[in-house]
Amino acid sequence: MNELRNYFEQNEGRLINKFDHYFDVYERYFSKFRNKKITIVEIGVYQGGSLQMWRKYFGKEATIWGIDIDPRCKSLEDENTHILIGSQEDPLFLRSIIDKIGMIDILIDDGGHTQDQQIVSFEELYQQVNPDGGIYLCEDVHTSYMNVYGGGHKRNNTFIEYSKALVDKLNAYYTEQSSLQVDEFTKTTNSIHFYDSIVVFERKLMIPPSSKMMGKWSFENEIKKKTFFEKLKFHALLRINKALQTLKIKGIYVDEMIRLSCMR
Repeated sequence: MNELRNYFEQNEGRLINKFDHYFDVYERYFSKFRNKKITIVEIGVYQGGSLQMWRKYFGKEATIWGIDIDPRCKSLEDENTHILIGSQEDPLFLRSIIDKIGMIDILIDDGGHTQDQQIVSFEELYQQVNPDGGIYLCEDVHTSYMNVYGGGHKRNNTFIEYSKALVDKLNAYYTEQSSLQVDEFTKTTNSIHFYDSIVVFERKLMIPPSSKMMGKWSFENEIKKKTFFEKLKFHALLRINKALQTLKIKGIYVDEMIRLSCMR
């Protein structure tokens, strides 16, 4: 049973507007936070209905902050639910509220849904999300494909394209190119999940990856030695493919390079 969906379907309080498939995503990432002393931030208060839903779901111990550009939303405050008035597209405003809010356990961006709003909010607030399992959830990212919101398929500077680029940063420890560097995002992000209209980021303090082998060999692992010709061939293929890599062209003779790299 999905309690958030049940609440939504039976809601007689303030207005809530949600796609039905969002509730399974919410349940997957939010259930572990229930009835705990946490801080939740929702960008986009609208009519205040979702703030009431979060209160019911997370319990009285949660501190909830709503952010909206509409000053009328200030009237929707109640005990332990606070409303901040300002634009999510304004970096100075977002920086000004950081000390007041403190560390964030869950951030839900359900604001204006334009590309700049979503990207600016992420860049200013992501590092404020708890690095010990905090969640940053940006919803209604289907606007990345809608012209009226500044979107379009593979259009530059949409939130979807921005998020796709962060997948590279997630794997930056393995790069051989200076164009991709390990940064704070790499060090503090465990995963990125893409859903219909939602992107979820899970934060975690990461250690540089390492691997090791355990157990017994099933087959003899004789490492052969390269001949002089094979050494020349290997280095030539490396140089050629390095050039192709720089030009973002598909590599050639990859299987042969791998075979030769496994030899001494």
